[in-house]
Amino acid sequence: MRGDSPWRVADFRALFSAAVLGNLGTNVGYVAMPLVAVASLGAGPGEAGGLAALSTVAFLLIGLPAGAWVDRVRQRRVLVVAEAVRGVLFASVPCAWWLGVLTLEQLYVVVFLNGCATVFFDVTSQSVLPRLVGRDGLVAANSAMVGLQAVGNVAGRGAGGMLVLWFTAPLALVWTAVSHVGSAIRLTGVRHDRAVPAVASASGKAGAGLREQIAEGVRHVLGNGELRALVLSAALVNFGIQVVNTMLPVLFVRESGLSAGVLGGFWAIGGVGILLGSRCAGWFAARLGYGRSLVALGLCLAPAALLVPLIGPGGWLWVAGAGWLLALFKVGADNVVGVSLRQRMTPDDLLGRMNATFRFLLTGAMAVGAAVSGVLGEVFGLRVALWVGGCVMAASFLPVLLSPLRTRRELPGVTVRAGSGSLGPDAARPR
Repeated sequence: MRGDSPWRVADFRALFSAAVLGNLGTNVGYVAMPLVAVASLGAGPGEAGGLAALSTVAFLLIGLPAGAWVDRVRQRRVLVVAEAVRGVLFASVPCAWWLGVLTLEQLYVVVFLNGCATVFFDVTSQSVLPRLVGRDGLVAANSAMVGLQAVGNVAGRGAGGMLVLWFTAPLALVWTAVSHVGSAIRLTGVRHDRAVPAVASASGKAGAGLREQIAEGVRHVLGNGELRALVLSAALVNFGIQVVNTMLPVLFVRESGLSAGVLGGFWAIGGVGILLGSRCAGWFAARLGYGRSLVALGLCLAPAALLVPLIGPGGWLWVAGAGWLLALFKVGADNVVGVSLRQRMTPDDLLGRMNATFRFLLTGAMAVGAAVSGVLGEVFGLRVALWVGGCVMAASFLPVLLSPLRTRRELPGVTVRAGSGSLGPDAARPR
């Protein structure tokens, strides 16, 4: 049975190995791109904030339509094209730098278009996963994917810091470009490419218009108390993390006198936290319950984010690093449990729109967080921005605590819509 273990599914192995390449490249770029702006082009806090905001603003512009579109197209093709486009975009930066024509405006264009490609890749990859591994394999598959992202944070960001030291920030992006192209090639090995369905509305009417399809996805997320709590909590986490991360390159390079290698190492510590949290998520959920584990980890670990604004040379770097590790341990566990819950609560024909709604709100929170961070850093100083980000992260679990999720022990049964043809082995409405 394919639900027993995702590793028995050849398509999942192909998706995972492609994600290995893509995630490592993305995380090298995460370190290198802002350092290109700050160190090579002299960007200040406001410009760094604008660059970070542009990397995620695409989700606000095209995120919701992308979900409706993904629900009705061949999804492997979307994954391959998105990765190839990202590779070409990142390759343009070292080429322009080598020719002596690199500008901040080009970086803005690259990060924005990369964000557009990321919209389609992220929505599609989370939508195709339940079809590849089956609903019963979701926790194991999501644990593997979140764990991979964490390993990418550790290895990719650590390597990114070292590559910047050895070869300069623009040349470090060569690795990012090559990784995305390699990921696109590997994704051609995914054989499952479902037929395009006839998209229907909630009333069962086939051929529903784009606006109606988008609205149905939004209602599915915001009209369910548990899904609404998950998306609000995750949006707060993303906002807080982005406020902090946007100012870290400026803080390390200009104020604290710390190197790019140390910055990469600090970000890598967060990756260790996400990895550990993702690996322990199933253990906590099995013993405490799925909703209860989210609450317990929030109460115990979310306040650790308040240690991050204390960052500085010497011992304070270790104090802030410990807070970052614990706060992102919670994020790693939340990602596995939260994604598994929302996938189980959503019928197949709504997966793309559900994921697009989540990504619209979550990545939109990152775009707002980056912009707010830039304004706070420019007007009130870097430390104020860090404290705002840390406080939001510390309070991020409150929507779950105040929702029906706080008492949920088990995963819900597979959600079914009348006339959708998405009958599962355990059909039931979510509680």
